[in-house]
Amino acid sequence: MQITKVEVTPVELKLKKPVRMAHIPEIHQVVAVFVRMETRQGQNAWGCTVAHPDLTGAKPKDVVRACQACADLVPDLHPTQVEYSLDRLSQVVGNAPAALCAYDLAFHDLLGLLADMPLYRLLGGYRNRIPTSVTIPLASEAESVEMAEERARQGFRLLKVKGGLDPEDDVRRIKAIHRALPSLAIRLDVDGGYDVRQALDVARALRGKLEMLEQPTRPGDLDSLRQVTVNSPLPVLADQSVVGLASALELASSRAASGLSVKVSSCGGLRCARQVDAIARAANLFTLAGCLIEPGLLTAAGLSFALSSPNVKYGDLDGHLDLVGDPTVAGFWLEDGCLVSSEMPGLGCTVQL
Repeated sequence: MQITKVEVTPVELKLKKPVRMAHIPEIHQVVAVFVRMETRQGQNAWGCTVAHPDLTGAKPKDVVRACQACADLVPDLHPTQVEYSLDRLSQVVGNAPAALCAYDLAFHDLLGLLADMPLYRLLGGYRNRIPTSVTIPLASEAESVEMAEERARQGFRLLKVKGGLDPEDDVRRIKAIHRALPSLAIRLDVDGGYDVRQALDVARALRGKLEMLEQPTRPGDLDSLRQVTVNSPLPVLADQSVVGLASALELASSRAASGLSVKVSSCGGLRCARQVDAIARAANLFTLAGCLIEPGLLTAAGLSFALSSPNVKYGDLDGHLDLVGDPTVAGFWLEDGCLVSSEMPGLGCTVQL
């Protein structure tokens, strides 16, 4: 078994409409970098990463360059020695660690193809479906309700509402959505936009209407996050505060959050995602499988991770929904508010470039 060919293809993907989040410019597009690995026996394995300075901290040109540098090494690596291979590649990605994610996915996809098993089963196979939230971006109260009602018609039963610019406005928007759709669960993600007092005021005002409060305070301020967690009537999720294994360990050991968000695309792939989940599990914290704005291939990887572990209690896997021209042909689907995995080998997706 040998990998004989590696192709790196960047694709600029526009959004159906700009996405607004607290404290960063509107996002109109992302660059996805696809990697295809071909073996001597004819298997084609796919990986992917995304590049956007405000989402991943990396410039697209740096990620593409790092992916191409990795491509030169891959034919000398054994397809089933994933730990060794990823360790070798991590030494060449430089200032673009997002590049490692593409190869992490491709190596794991290939493992599934070789084993003739869907990846979620190969990684643990705890379940074959998980409820997922869908994001309601920053908008007016009326627009927020309208978008929430549209997503409910599409079959979603969990809403993640973006906030963080104005706590009082966030409370009004959540209450309006709850009135319109009282049977749906709602999460509020403020992307670090509150101080401790604002976070606790919002949590108390929305008790009984929110499932959880996500990243209420600045990512680097763990003391403030801990204060909110200790005093909040709602579970508190750390998101941007989770930037790797060391940060996950610090969050877990200090009990600074109720749970950790793990994004395959931002932590470097499935290997790191599973390690963060193990840290959370050891500390009796729940894990949420999250996403960035990303192609369906990355969503499939996040889904494989989510389905593999009993500690992953929540899914937020909607990053592919509003991309125009995503070349991924996904094998998963939405059913009764859940993402359901196919039984196709590997990540269960094909890519049409």
